[in-house]
Amino acid sequence: MVLGFLLFLLFFPSLAAPSRIPAIIVFGDSTVDAGNNNYVHTIARANFPPYGRDFPGGRATGRFCNGRLATDFVSESLGLPPTVPAYLDPAYSIKDFATGVCFASAATGLDTATSDVLVSPSCMAVEMEYFKEYKKRLTRYVGRKKAMHIIHEAVYIVSVGTNDFIENYYSPTSSRRKQFTVEEYEDFLIGLAARFLSKLHRQGARKISFTGFSPFGCLPSERATNFLGHGGCVEQYNKVAIDFNMKLQALIERLCASFPGLKLRFAPTYDLFLHVVQNPSSYGFENAIRGCCGTGRMEMGYFCNEWSRFTCEDPNKFVFWDSVHPSESLNRIFANQTLRTSLAEFL
Repeated sequence: MVLGFLLFLLFFPSLAAPSRIPAIIVFGDSTVDAGNNNYVHTIARANFPPYGRDFPGGRATGRFCNGRLATDFVSESLGLPPTVPAYLDPAYSIKDFATGVCFASAATGLDTATSDVLVSPSCMAVEMEYFKEYKKRLTRYVGRKKAMHIIHEAVYIVSVGTNDFIENYYSPTSSRRKQFTVEEYEDFLIGLAARFLSKLHRQGARKISFTGFSPFGCLPSERATNFLGHGGCVEQYNKVAIDFNMKLQALIERLCASFPGLKLRFAPTYDLFLHVVQNPSSYGFENAIRGCCGTGRMEMGYFCNEWSRFTCEDPNKFVFWDSVHPSESLNRIFANQTLRTSLAEFL
């Protein structure tokens, strides 16, 4: 019975009827970047093959995936367009952004020092400035009353934080480990998340889903370097994810108590992600250890390219597209999880 239900969720995305949600607005990192990094100074890009090979039209958009992201599937299920456009993409206008817009930037973290590693200028503060600019453009386009309705009633998805550990804290050259213990760094990030969410609320956001950490110790890139653990998941990293999620949920409760009218919800991913990795066949996957692109152990970004040897024929059989990012099939599963949990009361 459970297996049948899980397979149903995999092959049939949530078909929520068109609802009172007027738009989807996205902040975060490469898990939700729809192509903003194509237009900033960075090496963290995915605007070339084989990225996008299964995207409508078979084109690379800058999404770190073979196809669509979880946020794209959420948008479609809300009765909105099937993809969420990147704010910096000149191919789109405020007419497109009125029903959905993505401010996310790959390699971004809550910590500004994380963004400095690979991408400039971009951090959560920059994404917030783009949002403020967007509000002004939206007001000019639809008028103040309708613009405020869109801002208040839109669904906001925030997905960020793991880069702060993968690219920053656990980097051999990190200065943060000299400043903080891992527990202190978690608290530091929670403080940054609190400030960002408070600002977002002041700007008019009311329905926010904050994505919890996945077991990032199970990413192919981390397993590939876990020699002492014989290529298994890095349990130290998974413990960080669990601890951070607990602190994030406590923060969410505090903010909801502090801001009347705020509906800030935690989007769980840890248990589902771990179950998929440990039981891939239950979800229709054949491989959960490496990504589809290249060897699938270390390739991502420019190292996952059209000349990468061994890139798989069928990404649907893989949990991961590259060494860090989910395949489109897993993104679909995550979208349904989000619709059933953190977004359920908004539909």
